[in-house]
Amino acid sequence: MHLLFLSSLLPDGRPSTGFEIANHAIAQSYRRQGVRLSFAGFRRPGSRQPGADEICLGELAIENAAASLSQKIGWVGAATLRNLPVSAAKVAGLTRDGLRARLAEAGPVDGYVLSSVQMPAAYPFLAGEKPSIFIAHNVEHRSAAENARNAGRLHTRALYAREAALLRRVEHRICRDAAVIHTLSEEDRAALGLAGTARCRPLALTTGRSPRADDGVRSHDVGLIGTWSWAPNRVGLDWFLAHVVPRLPSDIRVAIAGNFDGTPPALPGNVSFLGRVADAQAFVGASRVLALATRGGTGIQLKTIETFEEGMPAVATPQALRGVGAVPANVRTADDPQDFADRLVELVAAERAGESVRMDGADFVRSQTAALDAGIAAGLDMLRTALARQANGPGRRDTARVAAEAGPVALAGRDPA
Repeated sequence: MHLLFLSSLLPDGRPSTGFEIANHAIAQSYRRQGVRLSFAGFRRPGSRQPGADEICLGELAIENAAASLSQKIGWVGAATLRNLPVSAAKVAGLTRDGLRARLAEAGPVDGYVLSSVQMPAAYPFLAGEKPSIFIAHNVEHRSAAENARNAGRLHTRALYAREAALLRRVEHRICRDAAVIHTLSEEDRAALGLAGTARCRPLALTTGRSPRADDGVRSHDVGLIGTWSWAPNRVGLDWFLAHVVPRLPSDIRVAIAGNFDGTPPALPGNVSFLGRVADAQAFVGASRVLALATRGGTGIQLKTIETFEEGMPAVATPQALRGVGAVPANVRTADDPQDFADRLVELVAAERAGESVRMDGADFVRSQTAALDAGIAAGLDMLRTALARQANGPGRRDTARVAAEAGPVALAGRDPA
């Protein structure tokens, strides 16, 4: 089977954001199932040149943190003119025929893998033109509605509220048209109105990396890593900085890795901002304890998965544990700022004292990989059924049946949040 994997970003060989890590893990699982993959998407400026199986749709600084103010204003203007979510307007520079011509460079393909909403939102024909697999990394309309509630400025709230309304319709349409839907947690399956829908199968995730041996070197006590230019992540970081850090002793060193949108806030001398680090695994390993301070969003938290794969001790909010069945024994759960700070101090003290607070994450990696492969295999079986139906029928699916299966997310009039 030959599938075309469509994403806003082409793989660049060094996945660093949660989105890229998830795409890499999912692509590797397809390959383990014997699927031939080609890729289409945009190239981040400065990234490696596309490979033989990759179709570059253009060069694009797609993340907010890497875009200029004029570029961001341009995205909002284009989104308004075309009645698109801003995330879709970023990638909507090709015509329908132009995109079709570029995708034809992959040769004959059996179907599309649509990774996240951006491409099928910008180019609606993608989800229905061929039997497709939609991978919902998040419930985007819920994340946008949450961002609207958390935004401080009126115009920002209005922008996110607009995104939520548009994304809700987009997600309904894609889920209606796709042959298979994969979410990254059972919670997201329900939030899309797909609980009990046979076409929807949640996926476990893994980073696809083997745990690194501990070299014993510690450069900081508490580590946080993430893409902080993404609003749901930034909410958690801001909560940690405003409410947890002031409750930590001044001798506990906190290091924060990852890109920001704008200038990081001024903070005490025991907190360091490192920006994007070259080796995320090394940063994690150099931490005594990790802080998983998620306060919202949807989807699964890749930094949580990375933490468990490395066997790292951590303090996590309940939201950070979405989609995780078994929490390791060296992880503490806390939702109150004082409790969160106390648990960090407790684990840092134990690690400083030489106690064995790290675990072997290899079993977690194996179980996650097996579950991911099982989910991908189930989705491929459903895709083969859709291909057989298409070959034996008129080539169009029964949209009334599909809309009924899509569930109450189908514009049922309830609060998108």
